[in-house]
Amino acid sequence: MPDAEIKLNLAAEFPPTPTAEWEDVIAKDLKGADYEKKLVWRTEEGFSVRPYYRRENLAGLEGQLALRRTKSGWEISEQFAPAADAVRADLLHEGGATAIQELGYGIAEGVEKLAALSEKKPVEEAAGEMEFVFAAGPSYFNEIAKLRAARLLWAQVAAAFGAKSPVAMKIAVRTPRRNKSVFDHNTNLLRATTEALSAVLGGCDALYVEPFGFDRHIAVNIQRILQEESHLDAVADPAGGSYYIESLTDAIAREAWKLFQGVEAEGGFTKAKESGSIGKAIEAARAAREKSLTSRRKALVGVNNFPNLMETAADIQDVQPPKAECEHEYRVATPFEAIRRRTLDFAKAKGKAPKVLLLTRGDVKMKGARSNFALNFFGCAGFAIETSEEYAGSDADLIVLCSSDPEYLAFAKDVCPKVKVPVIVAGNPKDQIEALEAAGVKGFIHVQSDAAATLADWQNKLGME
Repeated sequence: MPDAEIKLNLAAEFPPTPTAEWEDVIAKDLKGADYEKKLVWRTEEGFSVRPYYRRENLAGLEGQLALRRTKSGWEISEQFAPAADAVRADLLHEGGATAIQELGYGIAEGVEKLAALSEKKPVEEAAGEMEFVFAAGPSYFNEIAKLRAARLLWAQVAAAFGAKSPVAMKIAVRTPRRNKSVFDHNTNLLRATTEALSAVLGGCDALYVEPFGFDRHIAVNIQRILQEESHLDAVADPAGGSYYIESLTDAIAREAWKLFQGVEAEGGFTKAKESGSIGKAIEAARAAREKSLTSRRKALVGVNNFPNLMETAADIQDVQPPKAECEHEYRVATPFEAIRRRTLDFAKAKGKAPKVLLLTRGDVKMKGARSNFALNFFGCAGFAIETSEEYAGSDADLIVLCSSDPEYLAFAKDVCPKVKVPVIVAGNPKDQIEALEAAGVKGFIHVQSDAAATLADWQNKLGME
């Protein structure tokens, strides 16, 4: 049969599968494990994200689907120059705000400005002229949904002010500094690229990619690639209709609207800011994020995990953070940068960095996993790392035993009496800690360790001034 006459009937070959059947298969694969703990992701804002979404998840979102963006493309901003009266929600982000806070507080500030402007001109005109500046953070799908949710919220605000026709929100987006580092700046480039992509897919009207450790022309070329090679300026709302993105947009919009209503109940944005409630809420979010990073529950690649061990002082000497735009701006990499710089300064003064010997023995799987953990752990401080099964002849300043829990006590009893440098254990064998300490072990590193505090402590113990 000629190719032109071949007919495909995919609907018949792939009949619909009810959600209940999917869930049954998942339950079997989990083998009794908790579904919520294993498969449901909880964002830093506290709402849940399911492992998959289907058409049925769009039920009730008809109004949202009707407000899809109709304009395609965006303006490439080579210089960041927001309007003087723009709503700077991006500064909330830089201060530590979550996506929900960035939206909720940003909308609250926008309402105050709209109330003043609508006294002088029609609300449709006033609401359409206002510019909002958001930051596109690293949580890819969240950031796409955040910008889409912003348009929904602003449309609802305009309607509440009496707008007789739909109002398009004017959105400018910039890549943030909060998650950038002066170390491993190639990773900064990767971060900026995914952030730019989420901003574009979320429907920004203008985008500024801030160079952080890479050339300005590269920052501009990121956007040119998205336009000229990826053709992302050809579609108005590329995420529209996605079961996941539409559901996420709705969840973010609902939580941000609740926060906005709470601000209104306090008397509006200015009063809530002056009372300190906004600052306290953002500070709490910031503290929780910092804790998750210093404990390494959350990774910042190249900073608190997976460091570039080949990077030297020469690689970072010309990288300087841009000047802060707001009083409370911070970067989550700062604690680890201070630790890394301390090591570099010590190495410059003494001629070499402290050396950590990862001493492996016993169970192949466990010694490999724990030596890799220790390599990333101490590598984040800029220490020199050596891995070996022998300690004789090593000039290490610190030894890390890497093995399995049952083998650690005999391991420690063999090594500790024969070396003059501190010995620690990679792991947390709770039932053997006292015995290991009695054998000469000076400490433990594990997934519950506060990495920043532990690394700084070992810098002190190793005499790094």
